[in-house]
Order: sequence, then C-alpha cells, then structure tokens
Amino acid sequence: MSSAVSQGRTDAESGAAAGLDARVVVRRGGFALDAVLQVPAGTVVALMGPSGAGKSTLLGVLAGLTGFDEGHVRLNGRALDVSPARRTPPASRGVVLLGQDPRLFPHLSALDNVAFGLRVHGAAKAAAADGAAQWLRRVGLEGMGGRRPAHLSGGQQQRVALARALATTPAAILLDEPLTSLDTETAGDVRALLHQQLAATGTTAVVATHDAVDAVALASRLAVLEDGRVTQSGPVREVLAFPATRFAAAVAGLNRVEGRADAHAWRAASLVLPVPQGTRHPSAAVFRPSDVRVVDGTPRGAGEWTARIVRLEQTPAGVRVRTADPDVAVDVAAERAAGLAPGDRITLRVDPADVRFVDAPVGAQS
Repeated sequence: MSSAVSQGRTDAESGAAAGLDARVVVRRGGFALDAVLQVPAGTVVALMGPSGAGKSTLLGVLAGLTGFDEGHVRLNGRALDVSPARRTPPASRGVVLLGQDPRLFPHLSALDNVAFGLRVHGAAKAAAADGAAQWLRRVGLEGMGGRRPAHLSGGQQQRVALARALATTPAAILLDEPLTSLDTETAGDVRALLHQQLAATGTTAVVATHDAVDAVALASRLAVLEDGRVTQSGPVREVLAFPATRFAAAVAGLNRVEGRADAHAWRAASLVLPVPQGTRHPSAAVFRPSDVRVVDGTPRGAGEWTARIVRLEQTPAGVRVRTADPDVAVDVAAERAAGLAPGDRITLRVDPADVRFVDAPVGAQS
C-alpha cells in the first residue's frame, strides 16, 4: 500500500497533478529519510513523528533549504526539484516555511515586515503598504503596524509572520511546529487563526507538529513519520482511531498492544480477549487507558490479566500506571494508586466491548 498522504488530483487543463508531490531520500551518517508525500491542492496535512524522525529535514527539502540524495519535488505540476543536481532556489519555489522563530526583521515595523514580502514579489510601495495593512487586520493586529518585533508578544510576532507568508499568496506553506514556543492560551488563539486563514485562502499546507490538537484543529489528513519512513497516513480521524504503531497510539491517547489470534481468542502475554465475529486476522488491540481498571484478586476470565508496574506518572486527573507484560497504560484516581510501586504485580481488567482490533501495519496505511 502506498505511503502517500493522499493521491493528487488531476488538473483538467494542464493534465498535471495539482498540489504537492514529493519523494525525498536523505542519508546523513546513520540516519536515512525515505518519504513520499502527496498533498492535494488546498489540503492541510499534519506531519507527526517522534523527535529525530525526519520531520524538519523533510520540510527543509520541500522548502529548498536542505539538500537530498534521491527523489523529486513537484508543486502544482511544476518540477521544483528534478534531482539533487537540478533544484529550484528557495526564493523561486512559491513555498514558505514558518518555524518556531518568526524570523521577523527586527529593524522593521510589523507593517513593513509584511510589506517586505509583497515588495519582493513586485508590488509598488503604496500597494504593498495597503496590502500589509489589510493582512494585519485579518490576523487581528489592526493598529499595531507601527510596532517593531521587540514590542510585540510571541503570539503577535507569529501573527505577523503568518500575515507576511500568506500575503504573498504562496503555492504552499510549511509550518514546522510554529506553536511550540507559545503558552497554551496564545497557542490556542494562533491555532484558531491558522485554521481560519488556511481555509479562507485555500492554501496547500504541511504542518509538522508533536501535538494531536494541531492535527485535529488544522488538518484533514495525518501522516506519521517514524525513523525516516511514513508508517501510516490517512484522514485524521481514521489514523487516530486505528493507530498502526505504538507512537501513533500514544498520539491518540490510546493503548496499542501487539498479540496473536488463534481460532478461539486473541492473546498478549496473560491478556486474553475474545475476537468479535467477522474480525479478520486481528494482531493488535486498541483501547483507552481510562477503560482499564485495577481490580483485586487473581484474573477470573477474558479481559483480566496480571501485569508488572514499570512506573507511575502524574496526570491532570490522577495517576497513570505504566505496566509491562504486556505494555499498557492505566489511568486511575490518585487515591486508588496509593500503595502501588514499580515492580509490583497487579490485576487489571478491560471490558472486551471497549477494545478495537486492528491489523498490524504492512508498509503505510491510507
């Protein structure tokens, strides 16, 4: 199955695929990135993966800032990169990359920062100033155009950077964890603004993030990148509901337990669950940590098992108990966790009705 995020649509007039179409191979020492990314025009795709998976490297190649060893990059049917030796310079690609640092010119006002991008693209001085003022209004900064970056908050600086990027009508915008350095409230405001403006402008976008909220709030599709490979992709809801890897399950706030099924039941260590009628070749069970209970006594049937406590973690609602044999997270109230310690063996229970079965990933899912 293809590891593409989505299949590009055909432009009826030119016959070229509209949107972003890339295959990127980068080899750096012991790290190798080999990823295929296809984003239909006007679609927002979230790119998630653990640190070191290759998200920033992939975005750097798409923006023309990072070299690659094999592959290609096409945008709306235009070949930006045919090979490592035939590449379009960053300024001529029609692609904007925004990261955690807004990279505003410190000596220019907010208005002049936005106008700068328009001037570079050929707008006259007066037209650029008018356009910049309109964009500052769109991002909620009317009346602040005269302020320099040093006199703007982090969230306001990100708004200026977004206005500068979108004012030039880029063919695609790449966002590399742009909300990470913002406080929770400010990040929520900027996230809502991003959603509004990306939808209003119909901009093709790739958002690299570690936060599932960004994927849910901004994107219609999600690609999971692990160890330089796309391990799962598809609509956000599907990927989060049926995670193909433990990382994807963690993003979705779910347990994903690998096991084996026979003619009678599905098993993982001492956890045994009945397989619903009609289920084909289940190899992993998926369920919420909050659906697991710590119970007294020994296991008494399907859905009850013993496990060893690995560690205890604080959560806003209580304590998360991490166990092994198999690896399962259990959410319990703080008072219920009293007396539990790493190394203890406990009995757990999950209602089989709360469990979904999924197949193990074979390549990427879509």
